[in-house]
Amino acid sequence: MPDASSQPLLKVNSLGRRYGERDVLCDFNLSVSKGERVAIMGPSGSGKSTLLNCLAGIDQPDSGHIHFEGEDLTAASPERASEIRRLRLSTIFQFFHLLPTLSVTENIEFPLQLTDTPTQERNQRVQRLVESVGLTHRADAFPDQLSGGEMQRVAIARALVHQPRLILADEPTGNLDSRTGESILDLLEQLTSQHETSMILVTHSAAATRICQRTIHMQDGRILKPAEISE
Repeated sequence: MPDASSQPLLKVNSLGRRYGERDVLCDFNLSVSKGERVAIMGPSGSGKSTLLNCLAGIDQPDSGHIHFEGEDLTAASPERASEIRRLRLSTIFQFFHLLPTLSVTENIEFPLQLTDTPTQERNQRVQRLVESVGLTHRADAFPDQLSGGEMQRVAIARALVHQPRLILADEPTGNLDSRTGESILDLLEQLTSQHETSMILVTHSAAATRICQRTIHMQDGRILKPAEISE
C-alpha cells in the first residue's frame, strides 16, 4: 500500500464547469502536495475563480472529481463535504470579508466557534496569530478602524486559526497598494511555511508568484502547456 504521506493533499481530476453554452472549466486536472504553494495565473474569464469556488464548495462542478486528503468531495454527502471544507480548508479573499461588529480578536476567533476547540486552546491560538500578524496593538479594534493591509492581516490570521491543510487565496493583494501587498505576500509565505499549510494562490500579478514553488497558467478553462505561454 502506498505511503499516505506521499499522496497529494489535493487532486483534481477532469473537472468541468459549464455556464449556459460556455465551458468555464474543461477537463481540468491539478495535484497539490502537502505544504506546497501553487500560483494560478490567467486572464479574466480563464476559469481561475471558478476553480477556487468549486474547491471551496461555493460552486458545484458539472463533471470530474475533487479528492482532498483521499476523500472524494464530489462523491461525499453535502453534509460530509461541508464538514471537510469547514474544518480543513480556508479562503482568503481580495475584499477581506471581516465581520464589522467584531473586533480583530473576535474576527480571528470566529472560525473556532464552529468547532469543538476548548476555550483555553482557542484563546492561545488567537493570541499567537494576533502576534504573528503584528496586530497586538490593534487587537480590540474594529474593521472600520483598520487600514486595508491590517484588515488583510486579520483575514490571514482568521484563515489559519483552525489549522487548515489548504488555503485558497483569491487575489489577496489585489485591493492593496504595492508596498502593502508585498508585506502581505511575505506574511503568507512565512505563515504557510511555519504551519506546513498548502496554498493555491490566484493572481494577476507575476510578482506575487515569487512566494510559490510552482506557477500554472490558465486560459479558457484549461492549463496551458509551456509552449503555449507567452511571456
